[in-house]
Amino acid sequence: MRNAFHDDLATIESTLVEMAQLVSRAMERATTALLTSDLKLAEEVISDDDRIDEMQHELDDKTLNVMARQQPVARDLRTLVTSLRMSADLERMGDLAHHIAKLARMRYPNCAVPEELRPAFKDMGVVATRIIEKVGKVIDQHDSVGAIELDQDDDEMDKLHRYLLTTMQNGEWPHSIEMTIDITLLGRYYERCADHAVSIAKRVYFLVNGEYATD
Repeated sequence: MRNAFHDDLATIESTLVEMAQLVSRAMERATTALLTSDLKLAEEVISDDDRIDEMQHELDDKTLNVMARQQPVARDLRTLVTSLRMSADLERMGDLAHHIAKLARMRYPNCAVPEELRPAFKDMGVVATRIIEKVGKVIDQHDSVGAIELDQDDDEMDKLHRYLLTTMQNGEWPHSIEMTIDITLLGRYYERCADHAVSIAKRVYFLVNGEYATD
């Protein structure tokens, strides 16, 4: 009976890692679609988000079923509770990639991002993808040290986000209100993705150490 229980825990964990891999790929492809006005790629990202949503629902159902059957305590209970929260964060990160792809599709055949900001958004995409990849490794390896280090990547994303806001507010911004709204939303999508990754990292730290990391 206990072997089956631990098999269930391993399956839940591996599903979280797989979700992180799918979200990382979605963010990378959404950024490419955004910056190259690739309609086909944007449509694929939008369509593929359904799989991430399905995985979250299936994972949460399995987790709740295990909790009801096994009535776990101590670390096993922490594992299951944090899994529910991490799956929600990963699903939301997938939604943010989905939103980026939808905006790319909405502005096609034009690019939603003005030429002077494309390098910044390329960097944001790289940082977001790297953060999500690290999240998958942190979950897989129960790496509490790596979880703490994710804050540094989030700082990099915050700097890029502030650069966007500063550029739009410097009094020389030549673009339309529509483009201003697009850039504001896009910047927020990337910034929130990093925030969700940090949230997951903190949950991994809690899982491993039984206490929350101090900021």
